[in-house]
Amino acid sequence: MPLFKNSSFKAPFYFSNRHFQTIYPSLFRKVDGVEYTRERFTLSDGDFIDLDYSKINTDQLVIVLHGLEGASDRPYVKGMVKIFNEHGFDAMGLNFRGCSGESNLLPETYHSGKTDDLDEVIQNLAKEGVYKSVILVGFSLGGNVIMKYVGEQGFNLNSIIKKAVAFSAPIHLETASYELAKWYNSIYMKRFMNNLKEKIKERENIVKDLVDLPKVYGSRSFLDFDENFTAPIHGFKGAIDYWTQSSSKQFLENIKIPTLLVNAKDDTFLSVACYPISEANRLKNFFFESPKGGGHVGFVQADEKGFYWSERRALAFVLKDH
Repeated sequence: MPLFKNSSFKAPFYFSNRHFQTIYPSLFRKVDGVEYTRERFTLSDGDFIDLDYSKINTDQLVIVLHGLEGASDRPYVKGMVKIFNEHGFDAMGLNFRGCSGESNLLPETYHSGKTDDLDEVIQNLAKEGVYKSVILVGFSLGGNVIMKYVGEQGFNLNSIIKKAVAFSAPIHLETASYELAKWYNSIYMKRFMNNLKEKIKERENIVKDLVDLPKVYGSRSFLDFDENFTAPIHGFKGAIDYWTQSSSKQFLENIKIPTLLVNAKDDTFLSVACYPISEANRLKNFFFESPKGGGHVGFVQADEKGFYWSERRALAFVLKDH
């Protein structure tokens, strides 16, 4: 019964507010000691993604996937990179298309269910033969990508992938999108919309004939944006079709490696459907933990080295035998 009923996360009383847990690390956290070496990876369709490595020259690698409009330079990525470096792992911060500071070349970009770019990277790593084991760690959108990937691959998952961990993952995209559209999440929604639209403005010449730009720029929620941009660009029938096909919850049944999902009970981004308790109760490879607090990609509970609880929790899960 891989359901962790008693989480070790306890928010300090001055970080008990879920919005403070969510916003503080993004604005104020600094992670020192991580120096990246960037490698550009050319994808099979001719586009590229940038992979930021922090190597200590070992045969173990952790790949960290960021959230929506994030990047490898985010504190939550660098914190995870640093703790795994200190415990014998090379680390890679994988930047989704268009998230490394340079616009991608094709109309297609990244989205919550796009796993093929990750798969290309993993297959290339396996071919190179440098790493005997690879761990996947993802946050928010990146967490959903990882959960979907290991589930849809099932027994076909490359054998170098040993374990996976996801934090704050919207595994049921439709209801999570409606949750984010509520008034108390307006500050986050506005920021997401502004960032997404700015990127489209940089690439208008590539996408202008494929979407209705006035409708895209008029989007005020994910329902609007995904209906008018994500769906037509990536071949979905509409926002609902995109959310349905891309939600990782439906793939949990097929996970064949030890996989941990941590979603805080007070995560203001997530819907009830993003807490798969029944699945964890009956699936032997899927582990679920739901701390009382933590916010969205927060989990602010730093130790003497400055590592957050999420980093310590991911490491502990990876190092423990299951």
